[in-house]
Amino acid sequence: MTRIYLSPPDVGPTERELLLEAFDSNWIAPVGPFVDRFEQELASWVGVDHVAALSSGTAGIHLALHLLGIGAGDDVVVPTLTFVATANAVTYTGATPLFVDADPDTWCLDPSVLADGLARRSAEGRLPAAIVTVDLYGRCADYDAIGALADQYEIPLVEDAAEALGASYRGRRAGSFGRAAVLSFNGNKIATTSGGGALVSADPELVARARHLATQARDPAPHYQHSEIGFNYRLSNLLAALGVGQLQGLAGTIERRAAIEQRYRDAFDEVPGVELPAPPTDGTANHWLSVVCIDAERFGADPETVRLALEADDIESRPLWKPLHRQPVYAANEVWGGAVADALFATGLCLPSGSGLSTEDQDRVIRIVRSCGRTP
Repeated sequence: MTRIYLSPPDVGPTERELLLEAFDSNWIAPVGPFVDRFEQELASWVGVDHVAALSSGTAGIHLALHLLGIGAGDDVVVPTLTFVATANAVTYTGATPLFVDADPDTWCLDPSVLADGLARRSAEGRLPAAIVTVDLYGRCADYDAIGALADQYEIPLVEDAAEALGASYRGRRAGSFGRAAVLSFNGNKIATTSGGGALVSADPELVARARHLATQARDPAPHYQHSEIGFNYRLSNLLAALGVGQLQGLAGTIERRAAIEQRYRDAFDEVPGVELPAPPTDGTANHWLSVVCIDAERFGADPETVRLALEADDIESRPLWKPLHRQPVYAANEVWGGAVADALFATGLCLPSGSGLSTEDQDRVIRIVRSCGRTP
């Protein structure tokens, strides 16, 4: 038996052909026709005109906050249930992440907890300088409610859509919300450039500034001249070629991952104590990762027991993101709520979800999970 990975890249002849085309053109550096093409096709996918292709999603969040003037002394709202990169990018600017609990329905930033916290901070005269949402595990946050709060308090909103390319909320694609949005093309994402990301915005000047800063803020001169601090954040032409190929197959990738999630849903439908989150009612998910929540008392085993059983059969699975307010590096940060995120971390397990997962391998995953319970 071969190892089953959580979310491996799914690449094929199209990606290989485009990579070789880029290689043979000798456009190897972080400029070139495939960077331009990737930005244009990504803009078309998201439905927003302006895109800067970058070296990572983290770089995109950092740039977005930097361009919004976020810095030392500022607080920035971040969901506590997410990957640490979101908070780290806030810290790069000198600002302080302020963590907010998860919505029990979407698992994204909870608008009601946010509303209560902003009302308190407004009365104290110390509102956060920005709000960063995260579209968790391939589904969008509640942007009607969160956007209304951002408008009410005049706080800029940044969308971290690193996990949600192809998802939608009320007819708009992930990556189209806020003053700026960020996408990720890391190796385990639904579309990959090996490593990479993008900053997306309806504001052409913001994206133009992002491109300038991402190339070390070089001034237009025949020599190397710099009037401000920049960053080395641009995506290479080779990786952009891979991204172009991935976008061509993205609709099919989402469809295959949706089918995998549905098979898990069907397989565990009558298993006590094992549940998948309900599908979104206000949009569509991209089904990046299939997640089960395990009630140890009803099922007869906790998520860690199931994870170890899967690992013993050479199958990768993973707990949900550990809440950031529980991370040692951020243990002293302020958190609004946290009980929902804590409960999800205690009960959640991500199962193999790659678009290349075979029916036989998925059956293997299902069999191991069921075998851990009282009624397999």
